[in-house]
Amino acid sequence: MHAETVIDLDVLATAIKAWGRELGFADVRIADADLAASEPGFEAWLAQGFHGEMDYMAAHGSKRTRPAELVPGTRRVIAARMDYLPRDAGPDWRDAELARLADPGAAVVSVYARGRDYHKVLRSRLQQLAQRVETEIGPFGYRVFTDSAPVLEVALADKAGLGWRGKHTLLLNRDAGSMYFLGEIYTDLALPVDPPVSAHCGGCTACIAACPTQAILGPQRMDARRCISYLTIELKGRIPLELRPLIGNRVLGCDDCQLVCPWNKFAQRASLPDFDVRNGLDNATLTGLFAWTEQEFDERLQGSAIRRIGHERWLRNIAVGLGNAAGAGLAGDAGIVAALDARAAHPSLLVREHVAWALARHAGA
Repeated sequence: MHAETVIDLDVLATAIKAWGRELGFADVRIADADLAASEPGFEAWLAQGFHGEMDYMAAHGSKRTRPAELVPGTRRVIAARMDYLPRDAGPDWRDAELARLADPGAAVVSVYARGRDYHKVLRSRLQQLAQRVETEIGPFGYRVFTDSAPVLEVALADKAGLGWRGKHTLLLNRDAGSMYFLGEIYTDLALPVDPPVSAHCGGCTACIAACPTQAILGPQRMDARRCISYLTIELKGRIPLELRPLIGNRVLGCDDCQLVCPWNKFAQRASLPDFDVRNGLDNATLTGLFAWTEQEFDERLQGSAIRRIGHERWLRNIAVGLGNAAGAGLAGDAGIVAALDARAAHPSLLVREHVAWALARHAGA
């Protein structure tokens, strides 16, 4: 193991931050592993059932709020963030996204999912960062995480000073908004910690007002069961009937609370090409994506985070969007109805049910 007696931990912490920036991270900070202040709120959130079908949120006991129980020996958490707004995003990117939401024929995929799977990118880069430390000081205890295992990422990033938790529950940064991914390295090194930053949401409630399904119940209170990201990604079965019309043309994820956040006028472009848009997902149509066969879905989305929902849920989500087009000026549109008819006898009951709902919307309109 490393011999901390001969390591200048202050110098090492400074070096870790520099190495992280060299690897494409926008910022790297360090927190202690004490999340006692976050435990009551997390337990109350679970007790209210706000996690829905995300059983993994409750499956690990106190390991999520006690890092040293998940990885014995953990003394510090190296928290990092990586910008994901595509490199070619224009200065008016938020207006462009809002315009697509208003186009009933457009298929809107959350910005984070349009490029390469962030799990792979961040995990690889964090592993490289840890190995760089190992090269410098010798073997030490660590484990890398990126939206994986029971880790309270936002709480740790908040504690490390990467930003503050916004009213929509996402991390906000004065210089970069919220369009970035988070990752962590749990370590046994007693590195010096960084101070947290103060919150700067003030009286703004734009994110709460903008949520299409009113999933944000109040500042930092999220009922995931109503969140469109949950409904289109985490939910495995039928999308509740009362929520379908509220989803609009969002076929995977939702960025509405981020689009209206004033801090995202400072959102930074990605430094890596990994998050460049693939498969034209920034300009796709509902009928175009609905036509993909399962083989096309698997091949086109190789290396994409979208692939994990599978073709069946992909079709389910798009069917909802096609049905909602009926109430947004495209009722009875021949191309949409033909696309739905082509899937009406799909082998999956889940797909058939959502297609039937969509066709009924067009017939009723």
